[in-house]
Amino acid sequence: MQRLEGKRAIVTGAGSGIGRSIALRLASEGARVVLADVDEAAAENVATEIKGATLVQKTDVTSAAEMEALVERVVSEWGGLDVMVNNAGLGIAATAPDTSEEDYDRVMDVCVRGTFLGMKYAIPAIRESGGGSLVNMSSIAALVGLKDRAIYCAAKGAILSMTRAAAIDHVEEGVRVNCIAPGTVDTPWVARITAGYDDPEEARRIMQARQPHGRLVTPDEIAAMAAYLASDEAGSVIGACMVVDGGMTAR
Repeated sequence: MQRLEGKRAIVTGAGSGIGRSIALRLASEGARVVLADVDEAAAENVATEIKGATLVQKTDVTSAAEMEALVERVVSEWGGLDVMVNNAGLGIAATAPDTSEEDYDRVMDVCVRGTFLGMKYAIPAIRESGGGSLVNMSSIAALVGLKDRAIYCAAKGAILSMTRAAAIDHVEEGVRVNCIAPGTVDTPWVARITAGYDDPEEARRIMQARQPHGRLVTPDEIAAMAAYLASDEAGSVIGACMVVDGGMTAR
C-alpha cells in the first residue's frame, strides 16, 4: 500500500519548480492532489502528468477569499482535507536599502501572508477530517544570513516562527505542523535570480559551490521530504524544521 493512499492534499504554487515536484510525488504515493497556482495554465499542465485524481484551482495565496475557497472546494468535492503544503513563495536579490517598498510588500504578502492564510483555513479542515499534516516551505535563509537576500531571509524566518507556534497550538488536535528549509534548489526562480547578474553562469557556480556537496538541491529531493512529513511515518515529527541543503548550514 502506498503511504499516502486515500489522503487528500493541497499544494500551493504547484505549477512549477518545487511545487510541481511535490504534487507529482504526493500523487505517486497515492494522494489525491489539488494543484493551486496563480498561473492556472501551468497547474493544468502539471495535472496532465498525474494519473490519479486531481483538481486544479487558480489561487492567489495573498487573497483570503481565494484561499478559503480553495479549502472549501476540496472539502466539498472530496469530503475533507488531510495534507496542506504551503509552498507558494517568491524572493528578490537585494539588500535592505536596495529593496523597494513595493518589493518588500510583495515578498511578505506571498511568503508570509500566503502561508498564514493557508494555515488559517487548512488547519480547521484538517482537524475536522480527523487530523493530518501541514507543511510550510521555509528556507535555510531562516537559519543563516544570505548575501543580497535581506527581505527573503525575513520572510522565511517568519514562516519558521509561525510553524513552531502553530505546531504547539494544534498538536493536541491531531494536526502536525512542520516546515522544510531547502538550500539553493534548481528551480526556474533560481534561474531568474542568476539571470539578473552580470555573469549568470558565474552566479550559478557560486550558488553550487556554497553547498558542500557541490551542486544545487533538486526539487525532487524537497518533494521527498514533503511526502515523508505528509505521511503517518512522521507521526512524532512536530514543529520541526527539516533542512535539505547539501550541508550548507552544517559549516
